[in-house]
Amino acid sequence: GVSRNAVIGKVHRLKLSGRGRATATPARQKKSVQGSTVQKSVSRAASTARHITTSIGATALQAQFDAVPVTRHYVRPVENVVVPISRHLQLVELTERTCKWPNGDPLSEEFHFCGNDAAETGPYCKYHARVAFQPASERRRSR
Repeated sequence: GVSRNAVIGKVHRLKLSGRGRATATPARQKKSVQGSTVQKSVSRAASTARHITTSIGATALQAQFDAVPVTRHYVRPVENVVVPISRHLQLVELTERTCKWPNGDPLSEEFHFCGNDAAETGPYCKYHARVAFQPASERRRSR
């Protein structure tokens, strides 16, 4: 046998349409319970003629929404933050008190670390610590 995924892959590679079109079968009309000849003649005429549905006016339901108050997100005020000039330190030049923020592509020759004075609480200077560590609520909003 052939797996379903093998068939799907073959169809995709050959750029075939995914599925064949299903033919529409005409809807069967229910026979009326009353046996009057007028209704039989009407039902025969209805079965031979195409039934076209028309609507007058807006028939769609009106969307109803619950009144939910609009919440405003707190935006941290922008402070006068100056981006520090990098000291272009290599890995072997880093110490416990230097900023270890990487700059550039690690595979290129120009790769270096920030090297500015690190804050006492972490591996980065004040600027890079602010970039690296965002509050949890701010991270959720950025997604």
